[in-house]
Parts: sequence; structure tokens; C-alpha cells
Amino acid sequence: MLAKKKLTRQLLNILSSEFVKTQQADIWSYGFDNSRRQALADYVVLPETAEQIAAIVTLCNQFKIPLIARGRGTGTTGATVPITGGIILSTERMNKIIRIKPEDRYMVVQPGVTNAEVQTAAAEHGFFWPPDPTSAAFCTIGGNLAYNSAGPRAVKYGTPRDNTLGLEVVTGQGKKMRCGVFTTKGVVGYDLTRLLIGSEGTLAIITEATLKLTPLADSKKTIKAIYRSIDSAAEAVASIMAQSTIPCSLEFMDKNALDMVRQYSDVDLPENAAAMLMIEVDGNAEHLEQMTRDIERASQNDGLASFSIARNQQEVKALWQTRKALSPSLRHVAPKKINEDVVVPVSNIPALINGLNNISRQHQIPIVNFGHAGNGNIHVNLLVQEKDAAAYQCLDDVFKLVLALDGTLSGEHGVGIDKLDFIANELDAEALSMMRSIKQCFDPNDILNPGKTIPRK
Repeated sequence: MLAKKKLTRQLLNILSSEFVKTQQADIWSYGFDNSRRQALADYVVLPETAEQIAAIVTLCNQFKIPLIARGRGTGTTGATVPITGGIILSTERMNKIIRIKPEDRYMVVQPGVTNAEVQTAAAEHGFFWPPDPTSAAFCTIGGNLAYNSAGPRAVKYGTPRDNTLGLEVVTGQGKKMRCGVFTTKGVVGYDLTRLLIGSEGTLAIITEATLKLTPLADSKKTIKAIYRSIDSAAEAVASIMAQSTIPCSLEFMDKNALDMVRQYSDVDLPENAAAMLMIEVDGNAEHLEQMTRDIERASQNDGLASFSIARNQQEVKALWQTRKALSPSLRHVAPKKINEDVVVPVSNIPALINGLNNISRQHQIPIVNFGHAGNGNIHVNLLVQEKDAAAYQCLDDVFKLVLALDGTLSGEHGVGIDKLDFIANELDAEALSMMRSIKQCFDPNDILNPGKTIPRK
């Protein structure tokens, strides 16, 4: 009790009382994310500067208390849930766009800025930041970087690792550090920027990010392709990705997904549709017609039932609303569903989807599949009513299938808590040992988000 009183006094020396929350009623709402997990922290702190964060980290080392950085809590793997208690550090007050340099194609922001705010600010100068998760209207840049969350445009424009030039962070030792560059080339030292992106707050807390901007395309076409079989849709994905016109997004929905979302959609979804591809191409208006023809040619096979181009913005909006309605509608049907975001090589998508259908039948658990097919990133939804032993046996079989197809267990949702027990199936002992050594270097007292991302020995 004396130690807690001392810690409270010292936190209040760093932040004013309104930004140090100690009452359970105030703390509880910071203890959950979109995984539906929840736990109670001891404190919530809301710093505004890197210096304040460094002081808080130093204090946590002194008291050996866990510190979990948090954005808006849109993650799905429990990575920001305070399972060990401790302090939640919310970045909600660090919400400034520090500067935009359109002539150098970069923007410097604090971690609490939302993805949507970045896109709006960049668009005023004719640019955008490519990562666009489904939760873009609400999620923060800090969270996007912590998970390497990408979204549909990654198929053409890459992930946050490909679109972030540099970071300012506070390490687990309480030391401020700058890594990366302000240029599109740079090879001085190790690439710590890419290491820290996707590390889920286990190595350092991001205080500032330099984002690489991309010019907005002149024009865009949105396409709907309906297929009579899963195999023909998957074959079309491989064919599209093997030719020179790269779509800016290539989304996939299987029959179960279409059946699930039909009542929420204004898009014509035939009853006999086995799969749908939603394809967007962007670029110079002068070349867009040829690019669209390239996509249409690559989409053709014996299973293609229809190929149509959205005629106006209303039809484009309806297609995207259909895609974005999937997760909420699935959550309504199965509140405790297991949502994974596996990735396989594009050529292995047919084997993945067929294998998932076999697993669904074997375990008698409905599985709904959709996602970013252009880079093999499929969101696999197990519609379970309880996360019991049977559900996790089914999930284990899903992961075994993915690894057998040269895939990876997460494309953009991260590891957090939910995938922790499966990580050793993908990473060998030497790789895990090296990662633990890196964690020890950045965070010797294991105060930053302990119990997440890397399994303990």
C-alpha cells in the first residue's frame, strides 16, 4: 500500500491529477479491445509529450510495474489488454499533426492521430498514406504501426513498414531514441524502424512517426466479379496478380460471407454465387481503360458468372459498405467468433479455401472467409458460440493448414494474447531466442506489455 501511494505521488509529479486515473470506474473502459477480452489496470495515464512518457517509463522500471501503451483499442488479439495489471498509457492526447512536407512526400505525426485525420490532411495536398484498415475512421497511427496494420491497399502500396520513414520512441529503459530517415533512401545502421513497427508495444513506445506519402491517383475504377465456384475465384486472383496491372485492392468473399452479408447489402449478390471478387484499379485517367481491360482479361475463366464495373459513386459506396458490413454482421451472429488473418502465397489460396471448408465440415463449425486476396491475406472467421477446447482444436487445424501451405499466422492483426500459444509452430527456437534477446536489450525489466507477442520460455 505504501509503495502504491508513493507511485501515485510520483505519477502526479509528472502529470496533473486529471491525467492520472486511479478510480476503477475510470480505468475499466481502458482495459479492453476488439478481442472482447478485458482486464483491470491499476492506473491509466494520459501523457502529452515524449518527456512525460520517458519519465513514466523510468518510474515503471523503478517500481517494476507493467506499462501497456494503447491507442483506441480497435485491435483484435488482446494486445492492449492489461492481463498483468499495471499502468495503461493512452496516447489520446498526443494527437497532433506536427508538419506536412508535400515537396518531400512526408508527414510527421504523433501516435494518437487517427488514420482518417492523416488521410484528410494528406488529401489537401494531393497525397494519401496507403495503409487503410477497416477501422480507419477510428484507429490511431500508433496502433497501425504497433500492429503493422495495412488494409486493402497493401496489395499495391504496401504496409506501414513500407510507408514509414522514421520513428521517435521511448525504449523500455526510458530512453528517447530517433531511428529512420526523412528520405526515401537510407542505409545507415540497422533498420530499427521496421523492427519496431509490428512489435505491439513490447520494445518501445512510439511518440512520433514520419509517414511516407503517395500522390493520389487521377482516377479509379471499382469492379465486381462473381464466380460459380471457390476454385475459379481463387484461380482468378492468381491470374490477376500474375500480370502487369496491379490492382490497388483485390478483396475476396466466399459463399458463406455473401450469404451472411446479403441482408445488409444494396449490391446484387446472386443466390448461386460461390464467391465474389471486389477489385479496384487506380492510376492515370488516360490509361485506366486499358488497365481495366487487363483486369477483365485476367479475371476470365470457366467459373466467371458476371463481371461489372461500378457506374457511379453510389455503386462504389454500396460495394465497400458490403465488404465493411461483414465483421459487424458476423459478430452479431456469433459474438464470440474467432477471427484470424492468415496469409498464404497467392497461388495457394485455392488449397487454403478448400482446406478450410474441409476443416469446417470435420469440426462442424461454420467458417466464413473473406479478406485481402491480392496478397493472400484471408480473414478466417470461426463462428463459435464458445471459445472452448473444440473451438481451439479447430483453430489449431486451421493454423497447421496455413503453415503447410508456406503461410504465416498473421498478416495485420498481430499476435497479442490470442496467437501466443501457436507462435512456436511458425518460428523456430533460434529465432525466438534472438527475439527474446532483442526484447531484453530494449526492455531489460520486461515492463513493456509483458506476456504478449513472444511466448516466454
